[in-house]
Amino acid sequence: MLETLRREVYDLHLELPKYGLVSWTGGNVSARDPETGLVVIKPSGVKYEDLSPEKMVVVDLEGQVVEGELKYSSDTLSHLYIYRHRPDVNGVVHTHSRYATAFAALGRPIPVVLTAIADEFGGPIPCGGFALIGGEEIGKVVVESIGDSPAVLLKHHGVFTVGPTAEAAVKAAVMVEEVAHTVWLALQMGQPEEIPPEDVAKLHYRYSHVYGQ
Repeated sequence: MLETLRREVYDLHLELPKYGLVSWTGGNVSARDPETGLVVIKPSGVKYEDLSPEKMVVVDLEGQVVEGELKYSSDTLSHLYIYRHRPDVNGVVHTHSRYATAFAALGRPIPVVLTAIADEFGGPIPCGGFALIGGEEIGKVVVESIGDSPAVLLKHHGVFTVGPTAEAAVKAAVMVEEVAHTVWLALQMGQPEEIPPEDVAKLHYRYSHVYGQ
């Protein structure tokens, strides 16, 4: 079932360690199939080098396993909550990438002090409150806190990103860590000024509607 989507989700999982966004078995990627509404997600506690398309778990939006022999990720119910409340989202990623999670540890958003932040996120990367793992609670915080951004930090926890596709959500996760690292370095030297909101809006529009092919 959903063979192509399973392969895509498997391939995207390999991007997380490639970009240094996860350690050991932490983190996950999921994708919703727009036609069936079914979701493909990583199995719980399996190392990235041991993953395969066949080991991905297929669930419905209520959390019932449709196909798969392994337990699904402990974040699955939160992913499903996001999908049920964000029909525009078909990809969700969770990481504990170092620099972004350092901001999360402090409960601090990442300020829009770089054009790359304005481009990709359209403003500061917000930080939501704390929630325990295992149920829908984290998903609720994500939906309540993320706003129009494709990314949100969760206090004391890590990063969640969303996108119209799983690939877009993975890209957002890569960019969160990239800009978090740069902002952290800047903060060691001083207090960077934020880009004015009107310029942020112009940068984000250009990146979203003009940039690229």
